[in-house]
Amino acid sequence: GDMAAAAGDPSRLALLGLAYGAPCCPHGPTLLFHKTSQGKEEGRRFYACSACRDRKGCSFFQWEDEKVSEARLAAREEYNRNHQPPSTHTQNVERYRNFIQLPLPKRRFCQECQLLLLPAEWEEHSDHQFLSDISTAQLKRPSQLLFPLENKKIHAQYLFTDRSCQFLLDLITDLGFRRVLCVGTPRLHEVIQSKASQDDDFKVRSLLLDIDFRYSQFYAEDEFCHYNMFNHFFFGGEVAHKTCRKFLHEDSGEGVIMVTDPPFGGLVGALASSFKKLVEMWKKAEKEADTNQEMPMFWIFPYFFESRILEFFPSFNMMDYQVDYDNHALYKHGKTGRRQSPVRIFTNLTPSMIVLPAEEGYRFCSICQRYVSSDNQHCDICNSCTSKDGRRWKHCGLCKKCVKPTLFHCKNCNSCTLQNHVCEKTNSGCFVCGKAGHKRSACPSL
Repeated sequence: GDMAAAAGDPSRLALLGLAYGAPCCPHGPTLLFHKTSQGKEEGRRFYACSACRDRKGCSFFQWEDEKVSEARLAAREEYNRNHQPPSTHTQNVERYRNFIQLPLPKRRFCQECQLLLLPAEWEEHSDHQFLSDISTAQLKRPSQLLFPLENKKIHAQYLFTDRSCQFLLDLITDLGFRRVLCVGTPRLHEVIQSKASQDDDFKVRSLLLDIDFRYSQFYAEDEFCHYNMFNHFFFGGEVAHKTCRKFLHEDSGEGVIMVTDPPFGGLVGALASSFKKLVEMWKKAEKEADTNQEMPMFWIFPYFFESRILEFFPSFNMMDYQVDYDNHALYKHGKTGRRQSPVRIFTNLTPSMIVLPAEEGYRFCSICQRYVSSDNQHCDICNSCTSKDGRRWKHCGLCKKCVKPTLFHCKNCNSCTLQNHVCEKTNSGCFVCGKAGHKRSACPSL
């Protein structure tokens, strides 16, 4: 992972997860990692921030066996306190109430501070860039008003295009869900909220759990919780916990689906453990406590994480629908080739229920009993529609499986690889000096 690279390879980093009594950073309880160096077995364990994959985002670091002095603990608590948002959610709700009573010319949004401004505060933001005449429509689409936090290592705030968002919403309503727990999907949340406020017949409600506290300026306390999905931490403590529980438990837990779109650089193990805790929270609503029941879930993630996700949620299936993003150069809905988005929906719902739009090039495979992209051909040998990336794959008799169209079987490597690759046999060493035992980044001859 990035952290291993930052710590200087050739070490390996393993996530051990949330440990009891773990120290806290401004993002809540830290996670325990295990770092082993090549050739050494024991390695050392340390705590680091759950949300930031990078020391620049959050500098917290502590060896597990380190003795931390009282003075340092006190300083750390002070630091954590000072790095919380300057206002509370309750204060922000109050600010919003005052804001919407202002006439349009007095409604300002400071772009530098990402803050709705009340006239009394104009003075202190006088030399900042601001937008004025903030309309009610703009307030209903905060994801377009706020700058996306594009620090990939922390927020990776890439927002669904309207096409993907509308598709998800239609799918959710067609399946009959009435409540959507939006975990890191602010755009889906705002589309639901704004539709509910305009259309009395629209009965779907949503709760947004997100690490971006800026959203608390636009949503009431039962519509948004400041939440870290890497350590299942509610910044608002018991009150926020209760909000989430209440939302999940309504109608004895019926009619709710969780939709999540985590940062792709994130640790799948940490995410899965948080999502399981949300499922547990939901389960407590089931009076009959049918323990095998799973809360319906859409986990939106790149297809190449399929095996990792299935490790934690064996009941999930990957759908062929390509989810695309507004502000992500690579993950746009393309017509052909590599421009296609690798992002998919993983779900525990029955695949045949997930109807994909024919006009976007999806068809139903009656053998697989699921919708697939039109180029995804059913392979009679594998007995499934095997393409993962939207291109037509081909079956390799020697590998006994279907492979990407760009790969060819190499007898040396005994697997399908790129045509002009350097064979595994000769390529065990470093790219720089050719010697075995270390990678290019750690080459002594550099």
